[in-house]
Amino acid sequence: MTERIRVGVIGTSWWADLHHLPQFAADTRVQVVAICGRNRERAQAMATKYEIPYVFTDYREMIAQGNLQAIVILTPDDEHFPMAMAALDAGLHVLCEKPLARSAAQARQMYERAETLGVRHMAYFTWRWLPHYRYIHDLVAQGELGRLYHAHFHFMAGNGRNPVYSWRFDPKRATGVLGDYGSHMIDLVGYLVGDIGRVHAQLAINGPRNGPDGRPLYGAWDTATILAELRYGGQAAIELSAVARTHDPAMEQTVILHGEAGSLTASFGLFTAAPKVQLAKGDGSFQDLAIPAHYLQGLNAAQPVGPQMGAIFSQPANGSRSFVDAILTGQTVAPSFYEGWQVQRVIDAAIVSHERGGWVDVA
Repeated sequence: MTERIRVGVIGTSWWADLHHLPQFAADTRVQVVAICGRNRERAQAMATKYEIPYVFTDYREMIAQGNLQAIVILTPDDEHFPMAMAALDAGLHVLCEKPLARSAAQARQMYERAETLGVRHMAYFTWRWLPHYRYIHDLVAQGELGRLYHAHFHFMAGNGRNPVYSWRFDPKRATGVLGDYGSHMIDLVGYLVGDIGRVHAQLAINGPRNGPDGRPLYGAWDTATILAELRYGGQAAIELSAVARTHDPAMEQTVILHGEAGSLTASFGLFTAAPKVQLAKGDGSFQDLAIPAHYLQGLNAAQPVGPQMGAIFSQPANGSRSFVDAILTGQTVAPSFYEGWQVQRVIDAAIVSHERGGWVDVA
């Protein structure tokens, strides 16, 4: 058997436990040899659960002592840049959760450093691997909609109504719904219909939340509306909310595309509604599209996505498996730090637009 890739994981969150660690544990080409978390007890519990031999509370020590080939960064947004740069300086391959950094300048440094060193790098945008989005990507690329007129991307959830402290709504650490949900939708815009050239954004804070000291905390947005002009033609609207009441208990996403030759709609609720894709061509009515079997790879198209997430990301070339593929083959992975940098450019432009009150180029 070929020697397995030695991976270190920074972060012990619920998302690490639910998604990333199970996927690496199921990949026979990988061995997670070290895990790092501020809370040693929590990190040790995760290490025991996933049979990880070494536990650290300082990522710098893990990089120096772990005898690693790759690092996976699953921490709050403000920690991505220093952790990734330290890993890159050690010559490691790096997978980093979204958003890639706190600014486009940081994201660009991460991308350029990784490219200079010739290591594999991935920005982790979860939703683009869902079967129906991959199917839509190919339909658009094949010209089913013709020249794009306009598009709508909606990500609705209600976790922001909880006043309990969350780093995602701490302005010192993150940008609220803009970085959390917005990074996903901005990536989907680029993946499905093209790069964003300029934006006009309105961001809002609809309620106070508690800081780590229990006092009211303000500053990170919980709703956002972004109008966008696509670089190569067409318009898009991105609507985000962390204070919505949705039919699904977790979240709902909707994508609507209108083009010269046809229109397409897609929607799903994570636990209550399977992805539904409909297409209208010419002057005809909308018709349901069955997602072809080769996108599903054995998944049940009639069932919601949430319970099948493990199965989706255990498939070849999905999620972390494509990162491992890239390490083994030396090929470029997508989405890479480049895509992460492009998303961060749009986020930066949206913030400037909100502050200035007008259109801003994605420079």
